[in-house]
Amino acid sequence: MKSLTIALNDMRRSFRNTFALLFMFVIPLLVTGMFFVMFGNIKDNDAPTLTAIKVALVNLDSGNAQTGQLGQTLVDALQSEGLKDLMEITLVEDAAAAREMVDAQQAGVAIIIPENFSDSFSDTAAKIEIEFIQDPTLTLGPQVVRSVVNQVLDGYAGIKITVAESLKMAESGTLHYEEINRIVDEYMSVTEFSSDKTPMIDLRTPATLPERSPMLALVGPIMAGMMIFYAFFTGANSANSILREDEEGTLQRMLTTPTAQTEIMRGKIYSVGLTVIVQITVLMLAARLIFGIQWGLLTSAGLSALAIAVAASTFGILLVSFLKNTKQSGVIFGGLLTVTGMLGMVNIFTGNPQGAPLGIVPLFTPQGWATRAILATMDGAAVETILPFALVMFAMSILFFVVGVARLKSRFA
Repeated sequence: MKSLTIALNDMRRSFRNTFALLFMFVIPLLVTGMFFVMFGNIKDNDAPTLTAIKVALVNLDSGNAQTGQLGQTLVDALQSEGLKDLMEITLVEDAAAAREMVDAQQAGVAIIIPENFSDSFSDTAAKIEIEFIQDPTLTLGPQVVRSVVNQVLDGYAGIKITVAESLKMAESGTLHYEEINRIVDEYMSVTEFSSDKTPMIDLRTPATLPERSPMLALVGPIMAGMMIFYAFFTGANSANSILREDEEGTLQRMLTTPTAQTEIMRGKIYSVGLTVIVQITVLMLAARLIFGIQWGLLTSAGLSALAIAVAASTFGILLVSFLKNTKQSGVIFGGLLTVTGMLGMVNIFTGNPQGAPLGIVPLFTPQGWATRAILATMDGAAVETILPFALVMFAMSILFFVVGVARLKSRFA
């Protein structure tokens, strides 16, 4: 109970320090806010969209007595309701005029159905080509149109097979030639192409992946990096209060009271841990409310936050145990924590949170494991995915704690 009282008194003193509050809360949110303003013009709906491409369509097909007007059937299919959002079709009577429209950029694509298109379906050896001309300055639109035309033509393969088999039956005398046209019509009515029933392009969002704002995908990792970076500074600065009280004589007076040394040291350590936990909790809530940053599943975010807080606190205790006085803390904290922090979070600070510029090098620092955990959490990872990162941080924390506390106890024995 006494250790908790000591911890609360130390925390109260820390939260009354304006400089400490700036480092704990204001600077991380301020830096994130700067990036939020910089990338604020990236909207949630700034996703690539398909604009209907202008298509000049020429039908030169003269039809066939057995297969009918298959060229017109193809025209009707391309003009169907379901394709209006993809293609803006203009019917042109002359092939040369259609080519000129593409050259003059009045159309992005020209499709020319040849004169013997229908005839090719009654001749099993015939090969037919539909002329496809596109504006070379366009990429996505013509590819979409070509894909749609190919899909429609693939459906026509069955027509050719039907005609070929019907002709064989007619040649063998089991079917009259006049019946071929009727059979083709029946086949086409049963397998009638309709883009309304069979969409050419099916746009879907994977059900397993949460929707993410492009802007928050940039700002979120930056906020996570700032939180980790300054959490380790807070852990070291809070632990540094032990040296500060030693120099001011406060610690010696506490050691002369009936309160056991172990109880006093436990209170100091509790203070460090609780201060960092409060900092991380406030930053995560503030970032959620101010910037709309999603931290992932509550259980995963809680585990990551706890692991980061424990690692930051014990790392601070370890560093302080090697310092002789507070004069050294400025150099050590400013140098060592900055280097380990930047190294551990190099992927975030280089604008490439998913990459690995330095391979496994960041994982030699506790900040590196903290970064892995929080980024995975923000990507929606479950607890079982976060657990290995957390266990490594807890293992590091045990080592930091054992060494740091042992050195502090021997120093103030």
